[in-house]
Amino acid sequence: MSAEAVKKKRPVGVTAPEEEPEAHKGQLDVARGLENLPYTPDLVLGPGADIDPTQITFPGCICVKTPCFPGTCSCVRHDENYDDNMCLRDTGLEAKYAKPVFECNVLCQCSDHCRNRVVQKGLQFHLQVFQTDKKGWGLRTLEFIPKGRYVCEYAGEVLGFSEVQRRINLQTTYDSNYIIALREHVYNGQVMETFVDPTYVGNVGRFLNHSCEPNLLMIPVRIDSMVPKLALFAAKDILPGEELSYDYSGRFLNLMDTEDKESRQDSEDPCKCGSPASVFPSCKPLTLKEGQCLCGKQLAPPCKENSHFYLGT
Repeated sequence: MSAEAVKKKRPVGVTAPEEEPEAHKGQLDVARGLENLPYTPDLVLGPGADIDPTQITFPGCICVKTPCFPGTCSCVRHDENYDDNMCLRDTGLEAKYAKPVFECNVLCQCSDHCRNRVVQKGLQFHLQVFQTDKKGWGLRTLEFIPKGRYVCEYAGEVLGFSEVQRRINLQTTYDSNYIIALREHVYNGQVMETFVDPTYVGNVGRFLNHSCEPNLLMIPVRIDSMVPKLALFAAKDILPGEELSYDYSGRFLNLMDTEDKESRQDSEDPCKCGSPASVFPSCKPLTLKEGQCLCGKQLAPPCKENSHFYLGT
């Protein structure tokens, strides 16, 4: 992405790539034309998608005189999603599964200051795209981010499964795969799938690298419709200058089980993410085939019962 494009299209909270030395300030395209990416802060409709993510299909709450609390607000049906500091609740080890997160939407009668409006407010921290030593582009924070705070969304095209298969089949071994497959297990046994691809249009989330010890946690958050936003929250306190990362394999709450530890010990090609707890063979997005998990394992049965991110039938 060119520095000039970043200046023109950069949303609040995103800074331009690293400032170059004085002698190179005439060279505006820090990516040399390789990352000329149309920017979108939100999900956009892509080929094959069943629902337009921009459509408003949820009704609004009627909380005019009272705050949005469980029992009185139709958007907060169980527990509150966020605390007084806008931090996501239930990110600790005591949580057994990711609870549904529904925020108040544009039709709600509550105020814009309602504390059930977090992800929809967009970027709140200054982030910077930068060139890493071994992993290509990366994303880092320029300020302190407390644990539980919303950091950014993984935005791009929402695709249908057939289009996902088509794009994956066209990939070569030299292409990076940015497609995220969100698979949610519903209480009645049904499975909801959402596919997001920022390859051709996306936001800063596209530049996030994998880590086996990530500092971000991906949670689906719904606001205006059943199409979830892939929201990334701080899994721990993050210091200024620290690279931001999440786990491409989709381990729930970034927890490592026995199978992961054995994979780490048996791997002949350790992950290049730099973490001492590396368990996967690549820190770049993996090329998926039908029935294959984002962690590279075959899905017969699914490799993780509580994983959000696996692709197949």
